[in-house]
Amino acid sequence: MEVIHAWSAPRSLSTSLMYSFAQRDDTEVLDEPLYAAYLKSTGADRPYRDELLSKMEFDGEKVVKDIIYGPGNKKYRFCKHISKQRLLGLPSELMSEGKHFILIRNPLNILPSFEKVHPLSFAELGLGELVSIYSDLCQMGTPPAIVDADELQQDPEGTLRGLCNDLEIPFQASMLKWEAGPIPEDGLWASWWYKTVHKSTGFSSPSNYPHTFPLKHYDLLEQCLPLYNILRRHVKHKSSLLTSTLTPPSLPVPENAKLFAWVGDEIVPREMAKVSVFDSVVQGGDSVWEGLRIYKGKVFKLEEHLDRMFDSAKALAFNNVPTREEVKEAIFRTLITNGMFDNTHIRLSLTRGKKVTSGMSPAFNRYGCTLIVLAEWKPPVYDNDGGIVLVTATTRRNSPNNLDSKIHHNNLLNNILAKIESNNANVDDAIMLDKDGFVSETNATNIFMVKKGRVLTPRADYCLPGITRATVMELVVKEDFILEERNISLSEFHTADEVWTTGTMGELSPVVKIDGRVIGEEKVGPVTRRLQNAYKKLTDDSGVPIPTYQKNLNTSCV
Repeated sequence: MEVIHAWSAPRSLSTSLMYSFAQRDDTEVLDEPLYAAYLKSTGADRPYRDELLSKMEFDGEKVVKDIIYGPGNKKYRFCKHISKQRLLGLPSELMSEGKHFILIRNPLNILPSFEKVHPLSFAELGLGELVSIYSDLCQMGTPPAIVDADELQQDPEGTLRGLCNDLEIPFQASMLKWEAGPIPEDGLWASWWYKTVHKSTGFSSPSNYPHTFPLKHYDLLEQCLPLYNILRRHVKHKSSLLTSTLTPPSLPVPENAKLFAWVGDEIVPREMAKVSVFDSVVQGGDSVWEGLRIYKGKVFKLEEHLDRMFDSAKALAFNNVPTREEVKEAIFRTLITNGMFDNTHIRLSLTRGKKVTSGMSPAFNRYGCTLIVLAEWKPPVYDNDGGIVLVTATTRRNSPNNLDSKIHHNNLLNNILAKIESNNANVDDAIMLDKDGFVSETNATNIFMVKKGRVLTPRADYCLPGITRATVMELVVKEDFILEERNISLSEFHTADEVWTTGTMGELSPVVKIDGRVIGEEKVGPVTRRLQNAYKKLTDDSGVPIPTYQKNLNTSCV
């Protein structure tokens, strides 16, 4: 006989699932065989405690060896377990033998129904132990299947077929229906807990609308939801009724699937890196940001980026802004935690912070700013050897009359609209013009051109005066080229000898075609290449060192 262990928190449709397996012609079921052992060991109170202890085996070792793994008459034995009943000291074969799966249910649905029989508590729900069971089975090399009760209600047949496939047992259609009323295998506690199941003849569809959640359970819900979500992420067979039909996307850099980000005042894993729906960046894009790049254990132009971020925050009248040292510490701690010391890009954001109620007014912001440090493994995002292609967008760059580009803000719809045009044209980026038709920048970068040995770049009236732009302008002079900053028309770019863009994410990116016009010889030009080399040398030689980088480097070499 093969034993199938179903682990769940209470009120998770576990009894309905037991009824489902009881309909199979090859399966016998046991209803919470460890219940008496749990009551005896913990002293937990139940209305039926004395009767249960007098009629049910409470020696945990005997339960496991003689009842759970005892002889039987059918091919499978289904054991319904409540997670908190897995006690310390039980025989190891309870977990190491048989097949295991976990049934989960959103605590929003569990909490309102549980206390009908017994007062609620975190320990009574056993969600912590349920996560522990999952972790222990994974460490044994037998990760259990996880079934979500909501999906079991939405799509009983599909969910049961997936579960049977995971358990390597044949699906039987009889699992979908049963007769109303109790079954002989019910525990003696059935009259307290199983009234709804006894009225059912199958997995009932969930109601369209939930009951009002009792606010007295709100704090407990906050404790339970993270544990449910840990397990929810590992549900393999998800009903199409409850999940997107889109194929999960692959990441540009797969290593970024597991990273840590700084949000607010703590470092959290990628899937937990979230801000409140009341945060100003959600409410209105009310935030400032910087892009930083890491080269060989150093943060390039860190001080310049922080200068601009604090200037932008001041221009937007942010209050309760973190100090410069606090921001640096968050950056360094995030990089060190991730082990990111090279070939890394940081998206550094500072929002106005969380609001006390939704709305536009900064008067609602009383919590202080929210700091976000998102570090990723990210090489330059453009082809800096073969070159990139641009088109000119119809979307014009913001005028300082409307939204001054000197403020490095997160309200980027103007740029995004231009980027949509470049995506539709299947090219890398889009040139944006100012209100008078002069070239301003691209949707993501500043832009330079070369004509007859002279290097030209647009005035920073409508564009962001980028830090990489300023760095390259210094290098142009240092490399003995003539630099001219002025209004430049689009036709001048069309007929340029060389064009390149600049930005932290892409560095110096040569442009080989604009609006179908070939630029120069359609390859990296000599001035561009010379400045690329000068820029690389600068990034190799300068930057703010990351604390402990040299220590980590020496350790990795041992």
